Amino acid sequence: MFLFWSDAASGASLLPGSSPFLRPENMVHQMMPIKIRPAPRASSSSSVMSRIPVLWCVASIVGILAGCGSAPRVMPTAPTATSVSRPVAAPASLPTPSGVAGVLSQPRSRWVPVPWSELPGFGQDNLFEAWNAWIKSCEKPVALMGALCGEVRRLSIADAQAQRDWMQARLQPYRVESAQGESTGLLTGYFEPQLEASRVPTATFTVPLYQPPLSLGQRKPWYTRQEMDTLPEAQAALQGRAIAWLADPIDALVLQIQGSGRLRIAQPDGSLRWIRVAYAGTNDQPYRSVGRWLLDQGLVKDASWPGIKAWLAQNPQRRQELLWSNPRMVFFKEESLSDLDAAFGPKGAQGVALTPGRSIAVDPGSVPYGTPVWLVSSGPQGSLQRLVLAQDTGTAIAGAVRADYFAGWGAEAADLAGRLRQPLQLWTFWPK
Repeated sequence: MFLFWSDAASGASLLPGSSPFLRPENMVHQMMPIKIRPAPRASSSSSVMSRIPVLWCVASIVGILAGCGSAPRVMPTAPTATSVSRPVAAPASLPTPSGVAGVLSQPRSRWVPVPWSELPGFGQDNLFEAWNAWIKSCEKPVALMGALCGEVRRLSIADAQAQRDWMQARLQPYRVESAQGESTGLLTGYFEPQLEASRVPTATFTVPLYQPPLSLGQRKPWYTRQEMDTLPEAQAALQGRAIAWLADPIDALVLQIQGSGRLRIAQPDGSLRWIRVAYAGTNDQPYRSVGRWLLDQGLVKDASWPGIKAWLAQNPQRRQELLWSNPRMVFFKEESLSDLDAAFGPKGAQGVALTPGRSIAVDPGSVPYGTPVWLVSSGPQGSLQRLVLAQDTGTAIAGAVRADYFAGWGAEAADLAGRLRQPLQLWTFWPK
C-alpha cells in the first residue's frame, strides 16, 4: 500500500495527487501526538496513532515521497514526531476586522466567523503544550497578533483553562474555506531525519552533502544532479563544498526532500557530536519523483521506501540511473545543535524554530505565518484535535485548507510523517 512522505524542500510529490536514523541513546526523539491512545506525556485529548516500534528511519517508512519541504514548557515526550527549514517568505497580511466580525478574505481562502461551540474538542486540548510554539511565533510577530504577545507570554505559566478563557475573551474563531465554500482539505506530515555522517569521505561514507557552490547565482538553473556527477566544471565548482558525507545515497535524497536533518559525526577524539544541516537553496532544476520513475517503467509495484531499497538491492548497477531521474539537488548550511536547539525543530518559513506536534506548514496565501490555528483531522492514522501555529510552508502546500504537520525527528517521527495523509479542517483565531 502506498503511504505518503512530505517533500518539504522540493515542494513536489512522487505520485500525482499526493502531498508532499539511527536512534542515539542520548537523544530525545520527538514524535507527533496523534494516536488513538495518548502518547507518553502527550495530551489525553490529542488522540494519536498507536506507537510504532522504533526501526531505522528510512526502512520504517512505508510511504511514498510526497510533496510538500521548541519544547513546550512540558515537551511532548517521545513527542509528537523535519523541512526542513524552508526558504523564509514574507508573511501575508490580514485585513483588520472592525465592528461585528464578518468574513475575512485572503488571497486563497476566506475566513468565516463561527461560534466557539463549532470547534470540535476545544475544551479538551492541553493548550499549554502549544503555548511555547505560540511564544516562538511572538519572536517574529505579524499584524495584529503581535499586540497580544505580552499577554501570551504571561499566560505561559497559566493552566489550560485560564489559557482557554483568555482565548475566548480575546479572539474570534474563523472557519477556513476555499472561495467556493469548501471547508475540507488535506493533512500530511513531515519530519527531520537523523543520520550518521562523516566529515571526510571514507570507504563507508561516500555520499556528499553540499553547501551552495559559489557560482550558484551565476547560472540558473544550475547543473542537474547528473551533470554534477559527470561534468568536470560542475565537479570543480563543488570542490571543497561538502559539509559531511553519508553512507547511503537514498538517505541523502530523503534528507534533501525533507530539507533539514540532524547528523551525528565522530570527532577526532572519538566523541560523537550532533549538528544540524538546514536548507540553503537548490540548483533550480525541476523535482522528479524516483518512485514515479520506477512505477512508470513498470520496474516496481511498491514505490515505498522499502520497495525502492529492495529494487536497488537487486539492481545496484542502476542506482545512478535512478538518482539521476531526479535532476533537483538541495544544498545545505551547517548549524550548531545545542541542548536548547535540540529540543526544537529547524526554523520554518516564519523564521522561528518549529515545535513537534504544534507547528504546521501552510499556504501563506490562505493562513498567514504566526496565526494560531485549530486543527481537526480524522482518518487511517487516528483523530487529531489541537491548537497549532502556522509557522512554515512548502511549494506543494497550496490551497485554502491544506497543512503539513511537523512530526519531529527520528525513526518514529519518520514513520508517522510517512503515514499521515487524511482529511483536514482548519479554524483560525484572530483578535476581536
